[in-house]
Parts: sequence; C-alpha cells; structure tokens
Amino acid sequence: MKGSTLIVGVIGLIVGLVIGIFVLSPGSETTVTVESDDGGATNEPAAKPIRWKMASSFAGNLVQLGDQGHLIEERVRTLSDGTMELKFFEPGALVPPLEIFDAVSTGSVNAGWTAAGYWAGKVPALQFFTAVPFGPDAGEAVAWMYYGGGLELMQEIYARHNIYSQPCNLIAPEGSGWFTKEINSVEDLKGLKMRFFGLGAKVMEKLGVSTQLLAGGDIFPALELGTIDATEFSMPAIDLDLGFYQVAKHYYFPGWHQPLSMGELMINLDDWNSLTGTQQEIINAVCHESLIRGLAQSEAIQFPALQELQSKGVTLHRWSPEILAALETAWQEVVAAEAAGDEDFARVWNSLQEFRKGYKIWGDLGYLD
Repeated sequence: MKGSTLIVGVIGLIVGLVIGIFVLSPGSETTVTVESDDGGATNEPAAKPIRWKMASSFAGNLVQLGDQGHLIEERVRTLSDGTMELKFFEPGALVPPLEIFDAVSTGSVNAGWTAAGYWAGKVPALQFFTAVPFGPDAGEAVAWMYYGGGLELMQEIYARHNIYSQPCNLIAPEGSGWFTKEINSVEDLKGLKMRFFGLGAKVMEKLGVSTQLLAGGDIFPALELGTIDATEFSMPAIDLDLGFYQVAKHYYFPGWHQPLSMGELMINLDDWNSLTGTQQEIINAVCHESLIRGLAQSEAIQFPALQELQSKGVTLHRWSPEILAALETAWQEVVAAEAAGDEDFARVWNSLQEFRKGYKIWGDLGYLD
C-alpha cells in the first residue's frame, strides 16, 4: 500500500514548499500581513529570533535516525532565513536519551528529536505514535494520523505534560531481531534476555522473553558482553551501522512489532506557544517534508544493507507461520489488558481500530495483494 503513502507524502512536501516560498518572500518587514477568513488583513507580531537546543535520542552519524535530525536543524535555519535555530545535540550531551521527555516538559531543553515509544513507562498510550504490532503500514498510519484523529489524540495527551509534538520522521519496517542462535520454535525464545522497544516488548514477555529498553548506543556493548542474548533496534541499514552482525549472526523478519516507525519532534509547549504562526508553520512544513524524505530514503537503502550483511556471514530468516501466529495471539492479549487498565490507551486503540475497519474497505479494493 505504498501508493497512498507517497500521495500523502507528496501533499506534505507541497505544503512545505508553499509555506517555505511564502515565508521566504524577499523584502520581509517587521510584521507579516496575512489574509483573515473574512478577507481582511491582519498583522502578525514581529518574530523574535530563536536559538533553541534540541536533544537527540539518536547519534548524529546514524543513518536515517541521526542524519534526519541534522537535516531538520538545517531546513529550519534555511526556511527561516537564519532567524530560527534548532541546534542538534548528541545523545547525553544535554540529557540522557531516555530522559528527554522530562527535560522538554520542564523546559530545561527546548526540544527533543526522539520517538514516542520511549515513553512507555510514563504514558503507555504514546507508544501508538511510533509503531503498532501487526498494525498499519506507512500509508494507512499517516492517513490515520492526519485525517483520522490520530494527531489530535497525540497532541492532546502531550499537552497535559506541557509538550507539543508531531511526527517528523517516517521509516520503513524494522527487522524483528538479532539472535546469537537460530530460533526454530516459540520454546527457543523462552528465557532469553532481549533488548526490545515499545509495545512489542510486552508481547515478547508473554512468550517468556525477559526484555529491557536500552538506548541505541548502549545495545552493542550489552550484546557483546552477554548482558543481553538478543536485540532489535531498527531496520537493516541502521542495524548494519551499529554493528550487531559482529556478535549475532541470525537476523529475523518481518518486523511484526514495527511495520513502520514514526519519529517525533517534541517541543516545550510554552516555547511552542511563544512562536508566531509563521514560525510554527516553518517547523510544521519541515516535519511534513521530513516524512516523505525519510520514507523514500529508508525504502531505498535496505536491500544494499541486506546484501552487505549477508557478505559478513549473517543468515537472514523469516519467522515461521507458527511463530508469527503465536506473536499475534500474544499481542491481542497484551492490547486487551492494556486498554482495560488505561483510558488513554483505550481511546487511542479504539480510534485506530475504527479507522482501520473503514480503511480496509478501500485497502481491499484499491491495492494488489
């Protein structure tokens, strides 16, 4: 269903370009004149230059996850004619990666380049805004976010924590995990210690895996030292960069736990509200542009990465139908239990399910299998 993804992405890109052209019109004065709904002109207050710090969960040299963050910094600077800066800071330079939520909420840093799934322990419902096990692909997910109520739910929940957030990166499906030994049955999973992210972690625990969440830079040392037996992190090109193949030689697919991954740009809500409408639209436009760039790049770079991994002795596996069925059954148990105990989790899940029910009518007719 990649066609719908590209259509939505192209729309976002066009919006970004139009806004960029408007903002960068030569001869800007100290006020910006815009048309009101009734056709009259209103004057927007003069924009104050901003110099913000953006803490990243991802190393800047990491393909897709890190370099997209640097590109956000560059595009905001360019579209604002140098009057806005979101300075990228490496993981740990300002705060540890898993503490960005609190830092942005309190205003100790202005912004975070991260993913909502990291905040599972704080607000479980936010995990839906990174990925959903056995969930929609990129096109359907973006449709729900922007035209099915997902974005409104995301921003409502974040606002309670004094945070403004929006999707700002979108990447292809992940690998399902790296293992030091071949996994032939559900029994082989029992007792393993595994780094796992998001809602999929609870699914793995249902199957007897002991999971923990580690930031990207902490995974390889843990795998090498035997602190963990297995890991998942991202897609082939990113996992290749992190060197997991040096320790684990069995790489499993498909990424049932993350059929897509959505990154976010989070901003302290007081800082966000201090911006003019034009400044806010610059950031929105940059994120819209980033979605299509991220998806296109991520789809293009996977097969060369897989070929390189195979040349390094990695065996690529596809989960058996029996193991995938066990994982999906466990997921249904997890989501039912989580929804029963958390009102926001239930609201987001129900919204997504309702949208998917309607989307299926179109999806079944409009696309080849």
